[in-house]
Amino acid sequence: MLALGRRPHPELPPIEYLEVATGPIVIERMDARELDLAILDGESAPTGGLGLAKQLKDEIADCPPIVVLTGRPDDVWLANWSRAEAAVSHPLDPIRLTDAVLGVLRNRSAA
Repeated sequence: MLALGRRPHPELPPIEYLEVATGPIVIERMDARELDLAILDGESAPTGGLGLAKQLKDEIADCPPIVVLTGRPDDVWLANWSRAEAAVSHPLDPIRLTDAVLGVLRNRSAA
């Protein structure tokens, strides 16, 4: 949240964050259409964000876009497998994260 900030682009409204701690709550919120974008930690346990992204994409029709945070740049193939729209690796670079999120949001609004 600190890397992205509340207003990553002047043309977008301020971002409101919802931080959750478990996979079931993410599924519940995404299924209820309460989120416009999910940023999932690919290294979280016990439910990793990469597997969770894949499950969401497989189970929710018109699933909101997902950005996954991976442990290393070489994990991009896992992000592709998960069907996430974007991936950013650790250590998090605020510019790369902002670019990924803005790209995903622009693609979503253009669709």
